[in-house]
Amino acid sequence: MIRKESRNAMREIRHKRIRKNLSGTKEMPRLNVFRSNAEIYAQVIDDEKGVTLVSSSSRELKLSNGGNIDAAKAVGKDIAEKCKKAKINKVVFDRGGYLYHGRVSALADAAREAGLEI
Repeated sequence: MIRKESRNAMREIRHKRIRKNLSGTKEMPRLNVFRSNAEIYAQVIDDEKGVTLVSSSSRELKLSNGGNIDAAKAVGKDIAEKCKKAKINKVVFDRGGYLYHGRVSALADAAREAGLEI
């Protein structure tokens, strides 16, 4: 019998499967993305220490609509600038179980354009 799961539960299953093979180090931390209907969040995490090094969100930037592609681009640019200040040049991209399109890819592309190597 097939279990009916919610979309978020299925996303969490995909995220756990991705995280088995993906980890952030001091030299190359993990850029994690979380998106809700209203906001988008990004964190750069050192998994060896379990510490968030840099974070940014559409809520932090006080954007009028945090749930669209323009907000994702703004968050991607902001997280890349914060990474430069923290002397982080390369990151491993963790899409968080989401499909790599729309807001998730817009955030990654904006971070790349701002100088972050993904």
